Amino acid sequence: MADTTKSFEPGQEFTSRMRMMTRERMRWYVDAQPTVALDTGRIERQEPTIHDDDDYARSQGLPGIIADGMVSTNWIMGLLIDTFGDHVARGGSLRTRYIKPVYEDDKLTSHARVTSAEKADGKTAYKLEVWCSNGNGDPVTVGEATVVVPN
Repeated sequence: MADTTKSFEPGQEFTSRMRMMTRERMRWYVDAQPTVALDTGRIERQEPTIHDDDDYARSQGLPGIIADGMVSTNWIMGLLIDTFGDHVARGGSLRTRYIKPVYEDDKLTSHARVTSAEKADGKTAYKLEVWCSNGNGDPVTVGEATVVVPN
């Protein structure tokens, strides 16, 4: 559970544990979209994409399937929730860009760095630089977030 009574300072960084991008995780995300949309009570599949079909991904110039970018965005969101609690979902924001593909067996770590902390009206608005890096330390997803917590 996040300790939201704690104060954070600009420059302070937070890091998640490393997670492995597995084929199974990639498949879960791809299957979730049509499964939820169709709501048949079964797992539904869609036409092949670069996220679930190696042959199709290779036909698009990739060496194999790549993870949907929302997986790394979700992992960044998880780090923010672990750090700030459910305040992340109350008046905050998260914007990300995908700058490098994530492949099967990539090891990913989510990061956040406080860039400012502004106090007003009994609340603190934290602005953060966020990113997800692979096992080589290369950013694959980058962005910014705002989290507002009561003082």
